[in-house]
Amino acid sequence: MSPERAEVFTHRPRLRPDILLSPPLLRGPATVHLIRDPADGSSFEVGPKEYFLISRLDGERSLEEIGGEYASAFGRRLGEANWRQLLGLLGAKRLLAGAPPREVPAAPRTPPLSGNLYRGSLRLVADADATTGRLHRSLRPLLRPPLLVPLLVLCLAMETVLAAALGTLVRDTWWLFHQPVALLGVFTLLWLSTGGHELAHGIAARHHGGTVSEIGLRWRLPAAIMYCRVDDYRFLGRRRHQLAVGAAGAFANLLFLLPFAVWWAALAPGDPNRRVLSGLLLLGSVQALVNLLPLPPLDGYTMLSHVLGVSNYAPESGRYLRLRLRDRKAAAGYPRRARALYMAYGIGSSALVCLIAAAVLTAVFVLLAP
Repeated sequence: MSPERAEVFTHRPRLRPDILLSPPLLRGPATVHLIRDPADGSSFEVGPKEYFLISRLDGERSLEEIGGEYASAFGRRLGEANWRQLLGLLGAKRLLAGAPPREVPAAPRTPPLSGNLYRGSLRLVADADATTGRLHRSLRPLLRPPLLVPLLVLCLAMETVLAAALGTLVRDTWWLFHQPVALLGVFTLLWLSTGGHELAHGIAARHHGGTVSEIGLRWRLPAAIMYCRVDDYRFLGRRRHQLAVGAAGAFANLLFLLPFAVWWAALAPGDPNRRVLSGLLLLGSVQALVNLLPLPPLDGYTMLSHVLGVSNYAPESGRYLRLRLRDRKAAAGYPRRARALYMAYGIGSSALVCLIAAAVLTAVFVLLAP
């Protein structure tokens, strides 16, 4: 081995400590990892072999040592040219420690308001990450399992009680829809609850190491809702943290309902205030629980994707099913796990949509029946 070549294999490169690496994600027939540079927001995909090498560039192990691990895992030892190509790519993207900082052009200042009267968005804060950071610091003492677990149990107990009184809640909600002033008050409270839902996503993301890029108001008349854009959730270290960020919104919705449920339980049946609260509790529960359905773009769909480690689950499932109809031989080229997951989602999501449609039609017929 020439001295120059030996020097290559004794090199101990180190990935920049701020570079983010995602867990394995199934995308179509392939397994990929995402690599993100938070300095400029750029990201790209690599395969399992490239990830194996990149994730081991810790400045401690030499290329010779990493190459030995690679040979044990994949049955092939990398040559000098392979290493030069990989390190050249990482160097060009400024991902290695010691590389000169990338000259990132200043992002153009976008106006906080975009769109038109019918459809648009409004950025509400200049620095969303700093805003959620301040909220997180204020609420951090409350974001601990000894407090969150009892609150979750209370929310589940509330939903159990409400489910037992479903008939009464439905009748009271139908009455509420004939009371314009009370109905406006209920929908105002539910709209405020959506704001808490979105902020909860941001606070949970900050609690587990993520970042928030934007908080704003988005409308498509007649609907207008707040939004909170969370970055880096794919790169959180543990899957349960990803799930916590996804579930935080629905949890916040249910927490919002808890004091109203106590008030509702304290009132006598037939009390007009109780009937208004029945509508609030039913509609608020539907708002929270529907968000947990595994259908895009709902939170439940994001959580299911996290649990299974799948990227673009619904589109890739549709792509696989269409391919299966056109060319079964090509579809058979998908890995077994991909075939099973995409087929299961295609069948399951279709059945779920049919069940929801049937439930809605049944409710309409029951309410409109003389």
